[in-house]
Amino acid sequence: MKVIYFDTETTGLNSKFDRIIELAMLTVEDGEITDEYDKFVNIDWDLPPKITQITGITDEMLILEGESEAHIAEDLKNNLTPDTLMIAHNCQFDLSFVYSLLERHYPNDAYEIVSNSKWMDTVTVLKDRKEFPHKLIDAVKYYGIEEVNFHRAIDDTKALYNVTQALKEERDDLKEYINIFGYNPKYGVSGFKFSFIEYKRQYFTKRMVNSDKILPRK
Repeated sequence: MKVIYFDTETTGLNSKFDRIIELAMLTVEDGEITDEYDKFVNIDWDLPPKITQITGITDEMLILEGESEAHIAEDLKNNLTPDTLMIAHNCQFDLSFVYSLLERHYPNDAYEIVSNSKWMDTVTVLKDRKEFPHKLIDAVKYYGIEEVNFHRAIDDTKALYNVTQALKEERDDLKEYINIFGYNPKYGVSGFKFSFIEYKRQYFTKRMVNSDKILPRK
């Protein structure tokens, strides 16, 4: 199975109205990294100052270095194949933005494109292993991984790759989390609710749960 670790930087939190400004994908095949993809997206409107402050991405960077959204959509379409597992930290967020982008350029095919691939959320796994908080930077600290420039997509994908390897070494049950996303019952599911994803209520824990009590088996 081809595995793609991916991350997005966006103009905000609402996948219906905000836009992806950076997409990174780290492709692994047969245990080897075979491709590093990192592209800015020229969205043709000014970034909110807060986003530039958080990410370091500027309007000038998007204009001079960015690809068209249509080009990024084509790249996504080519990567989202049935033999591919897409992994992200808080995957519901990134999947919602990926779907919105595809829907703008392939309105009749977008849902089929995203449903063809498999998806895994490392936040859901982490919540079965460690106490709150569960951001990527927290996972990096939990497992003693070298810190990166967080809030830049390509650096986050590299950290995510290392976190996922640590999760697998800690307990090899990651396959059970494919297409299963946990959500906080207090807030519900954010973004689009996809029929090919099984959403399950997930509460905080202070320790690794027993293997027969992980979210996929509840």
